Amino acid sequence: MLTGKDKVLMQMYLNGSSFSEMARLRGVGEATITRRVRKLTRRLLCGEYMMCLRSRRFLSGLEQTIAKDYFLEGRSQEAIAQKVGITVYQVRKTLRRLRALFKGKGIPNMSGTLFGEKSATRNVRRKGHDANL
Repeated sequence: MLTGKDKVLMQMYLNGSSFSEMARLRGVGEATITRRVRKLTRRLLCGEYMMCLRSRRFLSGLEQTIAKDYFLEGRSQEAIAQKVGITVYQVRKTLRRLRALFKGKGIPNMSGTLFGEKSATRNVRRKGHDANL
């Protein structure tokens, strides 16, 4: 899940290296290492990215990239949009879809229904929309 310096940092942390030792090896302050480890740990334990991994068969490659960049790496929506070549609105829309998954609402597909939902549920009349039928 983690790449590059973050992966090495977490491996050192899990192997018992002190923050001061990690800071010395990376050439940064101890507070910087402490903050980075705390952020990485929080992101790994929050479960949002893990939920995306468990549901990856329902997600496109773009959605998986957005999830990783946002939930795991902590990139801003603007940075993600620039990286993958889409608008900030499209990133925001994708994140809303992913958050719906986290809240147990299922994974909405492009037609607005949920994956696994029976087609008959689409015909349920909504309040205020059935007066003309």
